[in-house]
Amino acid sequence: MTTALITGSTAGIGAAFARRLAADGHDLVLVARDTKRLREQATELHDRHGIEAEVLTADLATDDGIEAVAARLGDRRNPVDLLINNAGFGNKGRYLEVSLADELTMLKVHCEAVLRLTSAATETMRKRGRGGVVNVASVAAFVPRGTYGASKAWVVQFTQGVAKDLAGSGVRLMALCPGFVRTEFHERAGMGTDNIPGWMWLDADKLVTAALHDLARGRTVSIPDPRYKALMGLVKVVPRDLLGGLSSRTGRKYGPR
Repeated sequence: MTTALITGSTAGIGAAFARRLAADGHDLVLVARDTKRLREQATELHDRHGIEAEVLTADLATDDGIEAVAARLGDRRNPVDLLINNAGFGNKGRYLEVSLADELTMLKVHCEAVLRLTSAATETMRKRGRGGVVNVASVAAFVPRGTYGASKAWVVQFTQGVAKDLAGSGVRLMALCPGFVRTEFHERAGMGTDNIPGWMWLDADKLVTAALHDLARGRTVSIPDPRYKALMGLVKVVPRDLLGGLSSRTGRKYGPR
């Protein structure tokens, strides 16, 4: 029996990871800010799949929250075999329409927390000679599109770099880059989604299945859908100046309103 720790576990992609890993027989450490939702989730997964589900309430926008999760990842008596760095959020509005405090909070959650938790997890995993880390990024990482895209680009570059440094250690790292996924993400950010075409939406459970398959195959970057793989293939050949204009217009058409 192995143990997986999932941040942002109570909704969206995090909840899909929790359902899948519990169904596969993994014990879980569920991390989020809402204790009530965490306990309900833990009870449901335990009753349905017979696994142990530990609850850890933590706000990864704070040092105390990050330190609490890092301490759990460093517990050698109850080791974590798989870390899913999933916690994240979006800000509604263009650059300078969003407060600097909110932008810095995003960097805290998307970058600093991912760095510190990955470091805490891989240190103990390397000593055991096994383990895995999935850092949830976004296809927004591959286009010039504000602080959110920049933070996710950092996640991708960081993950790829650490994967190379830890090659041969038995520890696998992968950046997961989904597109639009039907979750609470946009609602929490106050973003409208009616203008997003149906073909661009992904199912969270199918996404997780594809992601775990890519992790098992040793991929360091996973774009878990043929539609988005094709789009990102086009992104690679479009000049950066043109891409910036396209991503800005696309963001206004398909992004938050």
